Amino acid sequence: MNAVITPAVPAEQTQTPLDTRPPESMARATGVIALGNVASRVLGLAREIILSHLFGAGAAVDAFNLAIIVPRGLYDLLIGGHVNSALIPVLGEYAARDDRHDLWELVNALLGIVVITLSALILGLEIFAPQIIGLVASDKASPAVIDQATHLLRVTAPALMFLSLFAVLSGLLYALRRFTWPAFASTVFNGTIVIVTLVFAGSMGITAAAFGWMVGAVVQLGLQFPGLHDARLRFRLRGVWSHPGVRRIGLLYLPVMASLALDVLVNRPFSYNLASSTGEKSISYMNWATTLLQFPQGLVAIAISVAILPTLSRQAVNLSGLFDFKTTLGQGLRLAAVLIIPAAVGLFVLAEPVVGLIFEHGKFNSTDTSITALALRLYLLGLPFAALDLLLVFAFYARQNTLTPALIGLLSLAAYMVTAIYLLRWYSFFALMVADSVKHVIHTGVSAWLLGRGMDGFGGQRLIRTLLRTCAAAAGMGLTAFVVALALDRALPAGGTLAYALTVISAGGAGFIVFAALAARLGLEEWRWIIDLMRRKLGAN
Repeated sequence: MNAVITPAVPAEQTQTPLDTRPPESMARATGVIALGNVASRVLGLAREIILSHLFGAGAAVDAFNLAIIVPRGLYDLLIGGHVNSALIPVLGEYAARDDRHDLWELVNALLGIVVITLSALILGLEIFAPQIIGLVASDKASPAVIDQATHLLRVTAPALMFLSLFAVLSGLLYALRRFTWPAFASTVFNGTIVIVTLVFAGSMGITAAAFGWMVGAVVQLGLQFPGLHDARLRFRLRGVWSHPGVRRIGLLYLPVMASLALDVLVNRPFSYNLASSTGEKSISYMNWATTLLQFPQGLVAIAISVAILPTLSRQAVNLSGLFDFKTTLGQGLRLAAVLIIPAAVGLFVLAEPVVGLIFEHGKFNSTDTSITALALRLYLLGLPFAALDLLLVFAFYARQNTLTPALIGLLSLAAYMVTAIYLLRWYSFFALMVADSVKHVIHTGVSAWLLGRGMDGFGGQRLIRTLLRTCAAAAGMGLTAFVVALALDRALPAGGTLAYALTVISAGGAGFIVFAALAARLGLEEWRWIIDLMRRKLGAN
C-alpha cells in the first residue's frame, strides 16, 4: 500500500521559494477546463430542470436514472477510468517523442479494442436488458418502473460505443495539451440532451431524454475531430493486444478496474437499491442533489486536477523532479481548498433557495425542494474532502501508482456501505448522503497520509495554514449569508421564483463580499493569486 519512494531532492533545488505562483500555463489550462465545466454543469442543471418540470419526482425519472446507470457504469469501468489513471500518463510519454508515429499506432490500437469489445457488450445489453434492470433496481420497485427502465436501457445502450471512443480521443488531446475540445465535450453532450428532450418530449415522453443521451454521445465524439486534424487515425483490429503501450496501460489500469468494478457492480447497485427501497421518489432526490453537488466539484477539483496531471506526470518521470512535483501538487491543493471550502459553505447555507430557484417548477413542489435541499446539505459535508482527494489520487496516477488509490478505495467503500446500512433505519435514504461524506473523509485522510509519507511531506507548502485561514473566512461568509437569508425569508412571501432568486443573489453576494474582505485581511495568498489572474484576464480583454 506504500506510495512509490523517489530519490531525495538535490540540495540546490531546496533553495527555490516554496510558495511561488502557479505557472501561467497551469492557470490557463485550469481556466479553459473550468469554463467548460461551468457550461457543462449549467446545461446539466438545465437537463435536470426540464426532467423535473416535465415529469416531476416519480416513476418516469426513476426509470430513466435506472436505465442510464448501466451504460454509464460500464463506461466508467471499461474505459472512463483509463483516461486519468493510465491513458494520459502513457499517451503523454508517447506524445513527448519527436516522432509521433508510435503515438498514432497506440491510439489506433486502443480504438480497435474499443470497437471489438463494445460491439459484443452492447449486443448483450440489448438482449438481456430485463435481467440487467432487475439486478440494478430494488425488488420493491414497481413493475411499471422496471418495464420502462428496460425499454430506456435499450435506447441508451448504443451510446456506450460513442462514449468510449470519445474517452480515447479526449485522453489523446489532453496528452497533447489541447484542452479546449475535450473541456467542452460535456457541454455539447448535455446541451444535446436538453434540445432533444424539449423537441421530442411531447411525442416520446421520457424516451426523448434517453434518445437525447445517445445522440449527445455521438455529438461530443464528433467535437473532438477538429482538434485532431493532424492525427493519423484509423481502426486497427489486428494485433492490438500485443502493442507494448496497450500492455502498459493495461497493467496500470488493472487496480483501477478492480476498484471501479466494486463501484459499478457493488456500490452503485447497492446505493440505488437502498434508495429505491425507501420510496418511489428517493432516487430522483438523490440524483438532483448529486447534480448540484457536482457543479462546484467539477468547477474546482476536476478542472485543477486535469490541468496539472500532464505536468505532474512529466515531473514524476524526472528522477530529480520531486521538489517540482511536490510544489505543483501543493499549489493545486491550496488553490482547490481556497475555492471549494467557501463554495461548500455557501451552498450549504443557501441550499433550500438554490434548489427552489432551480427545480421548483411544474410538478416539482416545495416539499420536493425541502427534501432535496437536506440531501444536498448532507452531501456537502464531504465535498471539500472529495475535492482535495481528487488531486491526491491524480498525484498517485502521475507517479504511475494505481494500486494504492484502489486499495484506499476498497477501505472507504466498506466504510460507506457499513455506515449506510447502519443509519438506514433511522434516516431513510438520507443515510446514503451521510455515508458518502464519511467515505470521502476516510479516503482523503488515508491518501494524504500515504502520499505525504512516500514523498517525505508536501514540500513545505503550508497547507494547514491555508486551510485554517480559508475556513475562518468561509465561516464569516456563511454567517453573513445565513443572517441575510433569514431576514429575507421573514420579509418576503414564502416560496416562489422571485423570492428564491432575491435570497440567492442578496445573501450570496453579501457572503462573497465578506469572504473577499476576510481573505484579504487574513493574508490568504492563494486568494490574491486568483484575483490577480482575473485582473490580468480582464485587462487583456
